[in-house]
Amino acid sequence: MKFDMDYIAHHNRLTLMNSYYKIAIAIGLMIITLFLDNLYFDVIIFALMLILIVGVARISFKSYLKFISIPAVFTIITCVFLLFFFGTGNIVWDSHFYGIAIRKDAVNLAIYTFFRIFACFSCLGFLGLTTPIAEVLHSLEVIKVPKIVIEIALLMYNTIFIFLNELDVMKKAQETRLGYNGYKTSFKSVAMLGSNIFLRSMDKAESLQHSLDSRGYDGEIPIYKPQNRR
Repeated sequence: MKFDMDYIAHHNRLTLMNSYYKIAIAIGLMIITLFLDNLYFDVIIFALMLILIVGVARISFKSYLKFISIPAVFTIITCVFLLFFFGTGNIVWDSHFYGIAIRKDAVNLAIYTFFRIFACFSCLGFLGLTTPIAEVLHSLEVIKVPKIVIEIALLMYNTIFIFLNELDVMKKAQETRLGYNGYKTSFKSVAMLGSNIFLRSMDKAESLQHSLDSRGYDGEIPIYKPQNRR
């Protein structure tokens, strides 16, 4: 099943909750997490956001896993580098290969980094999965965030989903042609996918620019203003 973040944001039990409250909760807890520098607090925030997203908003755990899968990969890669190439304390494990070893303070640093990233990202996930992007941008406009920042955020959001949609279409096209039947074929298909996705995304982005120009785009995108909720 294709992951549709925008659909999830419009169809959960916290969609109608005041967006200002959700922004305050997400940004406030993220800032506290960054400045507090406490591992236990990071774990608590991650667990709390998981409860709010899955338990309160009733977003499926499978959708939540899809949402965090990409940042999880980059986080794990970062923590692996921290394990092997940072630290000056006692050696916990030695590879006996060019001095590559895992030290005690490197383990602590990797654990702290992992949970801090996930605590902060879960706060953003709570906001992104429960609040439609139009309401987020409107709230940013109300609190006087510069319009250029809001427009860049909107265009980036749109472009990301163009990229993901193109990736999904190309991958399904390869699967229908047995492009992943065996290791050799799979590697070849992944290489072709990686070489073509950028060009396809650039074409789609150019089409987006043409569509904006044809609708009288003058450098400022109007922001949707939702009705006041009682």
